[in-house]
Amino acid sequence: MMLEVIATCIDDALTAEANGADRLELITAITEGGLTPGIGLVRQAVRSVQIPVHVMVRPHSRSFVYDKRDLETMAAEIEAIADAGAAGIVVGALTGEGRIDEAVLDALLPKAQGLQVTFHRAFDELEDQLEGLQTLLRYPQVTRVLTSGGPKPAPQAIPAIRRLVEAANGSSLRILAGNGLTPEAVVSFIQQTGVTEVHFGSAVRHGRSGLSPIDPVQLRALSDSLLAI
Repeated sequence: MMLEVIATCIDDALTAEANGADRLELITAITEGGLTPGIGLVRQAVRSVQIPVHVMVRPHSRSFVYDKRDLETMAAEIEAIADAGAAGIVVGALTGEGRIDEAVLDALLPKAQGLQVTFHRAFDELEDQLEGLQTLLRYPQVTRVLTSGGPKPAPQAIPAIRRLVEAANGSSLRILAGNGLTPEAVVSFIQQTGVTEVHFGSAVRHGRSGLSPIDPVQLRALSDSLLAI
């Protein structure tokens, strides 16, 4: 079971690694769903931990629909992130009609050669997620989808997530479940959905607040419970 934890600073990164995280999602602006962190933070995080660092590529929080200037910004960020030695990027884009924007993927993925690519929770704004998954399956560089199975928290979308896991079975694409998971209920959630990767943010922080530091006791207990599956 792969445990991904959100990090917003070096202290988060070190605490996460020391207490059982298998991978980091490095972001800034956690209260806005995550934006691209500064390249200095990316470089320092990569140097500071041994686990993979996946970096958010999201230029603003207005929407997941991007124009030419946004695309140029994202391309430059991906090049800098790759140069910093990160293991992957976290990216997503939609058309004005609410479908996956393949033109954006076609433009950005060549910049991400050698990196793992997670399509982020823009996926949860799709009307037909199974259709969206089939679109992403045409892009072998996209290695996982971060999703809660729709607009609701993941624990309220267990059947939808199970269908996505089944649809991706046999491919190189993994379903990374996140949003609303708790350490207390995650084992049951995994058993019901069949996911092999889970994503935690505020639920492993002091007071379960996104703006608080990671709680090492809470994270270690979560990690230990996942190891026991």
